[in-house]
Amino acid sequence: MNQAHEHAASSRAPRRGVPARPVTPSEAGSEPVSSLRDDDAQFARQVLRTEAQAIERVGITPEFHRAVDLILAATGTPAGTADGDKLKVTLRTFGQGSVVVSGLGKSGLIGQKISATLTSTGTPSHFLHPTEAMHGDLGKVRRGDVVVILSFGGNTDEVVSLAAVLRQDEVPAIAIVGKPDCDLARLATVSLSIGDVAEACPLNLAPTASTTAMLALGDALALTVSRRRSFGVDDFRKVHPGGALGKQLMSVVDAMRFRVDQNLPLVTRDSTVGQAIEADTTARSTRRAGAVLVVDTAGRLAGIFTDGDLRRLLIEHGHDALNIPVESVMTANPRRLVSTSLVRDAVQLVREFRIDEVPVVDEDGKPLGMIDVQDLIALKVIED
Repeated sequence: MNQAHEHAASSRAPRRGVPARPVTPSEAGSEPVSSLRDDDAQFARQVLRTEAQAIERVGITPEFHRAVDLILAATGTPAGTADGDKLKVTLRTFGQGSVVVSGLGKSGLIGQKISATLTSTGTPSHFLHPTEAMHGDLGKVRRGDVVVILSFGGNTDEVVSLAAVLRQDEVPAIAIVGKPDCDLARLATVSLSIGDVAEACPLNLAPTASTTAMLALGDALALTVSRRRSFGVDDFRKVHPGGALGKQLMSVVDAMRFRVDQNLPLVTRDSTVGQAIEADTTARSTRRAGAVLVVDTAGRLAGIFTDGDLRRLLIEHGHDALNIPVESVMTANPRRLVSTSLVRDAVQLVREFRIDEVPVVDEDGKPLGMIDVQDLIALKVIED
């Protein structure tokens, strides 16, 4: 029985879902456009409410915690104490497996997304089509894995057959179903239910609210596992090295191109503007910094003097500006980042305070370098 979704093929009468309002061609041609749009907006809002309510009704039961423990045990993270003799044996037996996710039709598509979420948050996972599993792909499931099977009705032949084989092979299975009174739930080690969901479809047939609830429950499961294994920013960066996400999670120390003792000048508080310019000229490389950092006698960051500050001084004072003490015209105690800050922190400062240069200091407040807006543009984390 190859179903796209169990209850899409069922004979349930329409109920409780978003009420339909068929619009005939004659109505569409005669009814004012604004009225049709208002009606569409009301319908769309009801769809969103129906799907949000489906998520809100999903409960977090003791079975949910058992599922978390099963996944942690299978993927090599201590899961603590779990209830039930069968689960305790499982926790002792497995340790270096992965999470195999399976489902048919729309449930399968949701399963693929859940598998992707698990993978991107530190839990090894891949998707297995239940039909292909029964024709050779069961080799993708190893002893030590845990399998998550999604099926709203829970009685589809393909997923039930898969669950039966897994049970025979003593591979733990987590079922995500609609109602718990189904074959898949009975065969699974742990069963999670989203309840008797009314679809957002006016006919109560197209999988909409039910798949949304399944996805949300799968996300809750994946992120709870990730939290239990203390998956942090550094871990996230390792599995997202490319793209905007990976770049946002880079260390500012790695991203900054202006560094003290290389191409970024430091001047003391008693320096003049002319001396600050001279220091900048001496430190000039292939790319010039747009600011000079000012330090106190202990070498800690005291201020920043930018190209913009210099332009304003020259307009106001002319050549005499070069003799002005830099301390009197610098921005004292400027906003800064520390060596453990990430590129996303620099992006936030640049956007929130509209500054072009951000000093980076060590734990003692001494400058290490500076990241500027051009660095961020080059990384493509902000637009020019």
